[in-house]
Amino acid sequence: MPLALLPDRAVVAVTGADASSFLQGLVTCNVETLPDGEARLGALLSPQGKILFDFLASRAPDGFHLDVAREKAPDLLKRLTLYKLRAQVTVAALPLAVAAGWDGPAPSPSLRDGRLAELGWRLYAPEGEAPAADADATAYAAHRIGLGVPEAGIDFPLGDAFPHEALMDQLGGVDFKKGCYVGQEVVSRMQHRGTARTRIVPLTYRDGEAAPAGAAVSAGERSLGQTGGGAGARGLAMLRIDRLGEALAAGETVSAGGRAATVEKPVFATFAWPG
Repeated sequence: MPLALLPDRAVVAVTGADASSFLQGLVTCNVETLPDGEARLGALLSPQGKILFDFLASRAPDGFHLDVAREKAPDLLKRLTLYKLRAQVTVAALPLAVAAGWDGPAPSPSLRDGRLAELGWRLYAPEGEAPAADADATAYAAHRIGLGVPEAGIDFPLGDAFPHEALMDQLGGVDFKKGCYVGQEVVSRMQHRGTARTRIVPLTYRDGEAAPAGAAVSAGERSLGQTGGGAGARGLAMLRIDRLGEALAAGETVSAGGRAATVEKPVFATFAWPG
């Protein structure tokens, strides 16, 4: 049962009498239906529907915790404070360490990762009191990449990707029935019109070594997209699925950073796939 500390993650608390209604009107996920014991994927978008911050939201005794990239935590604090206005809400960073575990029973008081059961669970503990880890962030990244689950800043750029492109609609990060939130009209339109042509998908490299992040992915003369993170023979890439379909139909080999690769549909995905 591997346990890895994730030093690149931080926890932001949103507490107070209006915490639930405040977040419900801002973020993509449904915090009102969030059960105890779950960390649910969500995002705060721009009015144009692009992901500014993504996080795992969980319930706290007096509100919610947002598990976010550490380097983005100060900006998230500022953005939430900007939206606060007269709401009875307090926003603050917490001195908590973040850990992730998988392939075994979850210890108490961990939270199941709501994105995908195979991802495992999250654990938050006061800094300096985190449980002993027998794995590291690199091992967790390999586990995540192997499952085809993307991470912001590595597999897609914040500020320039829609939730559908980052598979948030496939991983429980968008509630299409809950009502208005920032960027909701754009995301809803993409959902109902089926206009999401770009998706992050897994690659398996034939030579056993993933291309570096940011490498061009092509097939024949077609530009398909670019790579995200990789681990061993596995990697992720944000690709135009329509162009991928044309390439596969033409029998062309997909190449990422000059390395031949096989493109796969994520096992959890329900969107249309070529062929």
